Amino acid sequence: MKVGIIFTGTGPILVLTTYKSFEDPAFIEKLARKGIMKYMAYELPVETVRQRYGKQFDAIVADVDREDDIRVLDYNGHNVFYNFSFKELQPPVVHE
Repeated sequence: MKVGIIFTGTGPILVLTTYKSFEDPAFIEKLARKGIMKYMAYELPVETVRQRYGKQFDAIVADVDREDDIRVLDYNGHNVFYNFSFKELQPPVVHE
């Protein structure tokens, strides 16, 4: 399981996914089907996100399929942007 901030044309969203990588072709295709063709993804430590989102995180995790799934934890770009320090972000994955 991976958690990360995806910066899209409409702003950042926080997602949880069972894909092994934000560069996985199936992950890219699934985002494209949702209208996200271009993005920057920054992975975050799962435990950090669990601590910040608490029960909301646990509810989303309980609802995630074991394979090939993406769930949005937070679509409020302001919250997502300010809940995490740049120091917590892993190097970006860029897809164009």
